[in-house]
Amino acid sequence: MSDDESYELLGFDNVLLSVGDLGEAVEFYGRAGFAVAFRLDEAGIALLKVGGETPGILLRQEEALGHRTPPWASPRVWLEVPDARVAARELTAAGIALLDEPSAVVTGWTVEIADPWGNVLGFTDYTKRRELGRRP
Repeated sequence: MSDDESYELLGFDNVLLSVGDLGEAVEFYGRAGFAVAFRLDEAGIALLKVGGETPGILLRQEEALGHRTPPWASPRVWLEVPDARVAARELTAAGIALLDEPSAVVTGWTVEIADPWGNVLGFTDYTKRRELGRRP
């Protein structure tokens, strides 16, 4: 690459999450409200849709990975929802344990869950700062 060439970050492709069992993961995330864009069992992957965006959450099976609780310093993937408190009620109704009760943040509310392999997903809203969200 010459000095006058550079690369440009164009956006997210996908977020990859390692899971121990693809079928169990697809079922868990289905209960959490995610639709499957595609699933390739022979490759050990499934892509979950996130809203109307092209990138998604790519589940990648790692057979040696067992169930575990999330490490405190675990990376987190946060997704925007219209109301995180409603999301918390629906997740709980679907049998998914919350890591904690919904909490207020400067832009609105947030709540987090962990899948059986310790991957942490947050659901956050912009109810206090609607102009910053996807639906101002």
